[in-house]
Amino acid sequence: MAHPADEDSTGPDRAADRRQPRPPRPRRTPKATAAKPPPEPPADPAPQPAAERSATERSAAPGPVPAGADAGPAAGRVARAASRTAKTAKSVKAAKSAQVKKVAQAVQTARTARRGPARRDPLLRTTDRLVLPPHPALHVPDTKIALSTASVYPANTVTAFELASRLGYDGVEVMVWNDPISQDIEALRRLSDAHRIPILAVHAPCLLITQRVWSTDPWTKLVRARAAAEKLGADTVVVHPPFRWQRQYARDFVQGIARMAGETHVRFAVENMYPWRYRDREMLAYAPGWDVTDEEYRHFTIDLSHAATSRIDALAMVDRMDGRLAHVHLADGSGSGKDEHLIPGRGKQPCAELLERLARSSFDGHVVLEVNTRRSGSPAEREADLAEALAFTRLHLATPHRR
Repeated sequence: MAHPADEDSTGPDRAADRRQPRPPRPRRTPKATAAKPPPEPPADPAPQPAAERSATERSAAPGPVPAGADAGPAAGRVARAASRTAKTAKSVKAAKSAQVKKVAQAVQTARTARRGPARRDPLLRTTDRLVLPPHPALHVPDTKIALSTASVYPANTVTAFELASRLGYDGVEVMVWNDPISQDIEALRRLSDAHRIPILAVHAPCLLITQRVWSTDPWTKLVRARAAAEKLGADTVVVHPPFRWQRQYARDFVQGIARMAGETHVRFAVENMYPWRYRDREMLAYAPGWDVTDEEYRHFTIDLSHAATSRIDALAMVDRMDGRLAHVHLADGSGSGKDEHLIPGRGKQPCAELLERLARSSFDGHVVLEVNTRRSGSPAEREADLAEALAFTRLHLATPHRR
């Protein structure tokens, strides 16, 4: 690298030999900053009529700008908001398209299975296919056995219809939850028609995870559940009592349910719940209370898994319900304090005794298998569990005639 002194023209050793430097080149003025001669003043225009002149002046005048507003950033914000809106609309449209495609595919699969030669006969489709041979002393009620779509979780509503049809259930209870298909009346109707299986009940979105499904207003949820039941041909809406923090809803619940029940042929069957427990602590999470027999509801749903969790006598609760029992959620429980929803016969609840009592009574509602199959190791195991639950129910609904 040259020494800095070499760049100094005053150095004594090199002054004589150095050539004269070239004169500096004039710098170019950038085009953007180059000075332009002032334009010549235009010739006087022809005189313009007053009306045209005022219109021209008005169109050329700038519009009012709010004080402190910056047109540049404001335009950018508007453009970004428009872009976000377009993206949201596109994503919603894509999700809805995917949902429609899923339902259409399920419907096509069901139709193909009906036409195909390899279609399997349903398991225990009707009561004459019970393990027990027909006998004149055997009483088999007309009670319909349905599969809750919650029984296939984490699989979706489409899977529930497929399994209910293949295994021979008499119908389906739709749990309205975060699955978009469970909220879409038209999609549910298409699934019901494709699989030739009726929707017998609608479970209103009353869970913690469904607080924003069908509005955040609990009465709106019930109105939409009733409308869905009427349009789908279901005769029952299952509803939970309110949470205690839903104060106004809880305060008006008993009277409101009675009023809504008088406006439709659909039954509003209020379901028994349970106290929440953590170690040795107990919290009353429902109002007016988890024991629905304390109130004068017109119709009840008995859930045996909830009875096990609350550690009460389920048959005694049925006695208190008397003739107002309209719906049954059949599942077992061990009484551990957890809401287990076991396959009937795998716990300690009187599932068989309740079914035999229903068969001998004037019960005119439905029995719904609402069980937990999340621990099934595979789809085949889930199907086997649901087939076992159906066989158990049909077997114990068949009782000897009393002499």
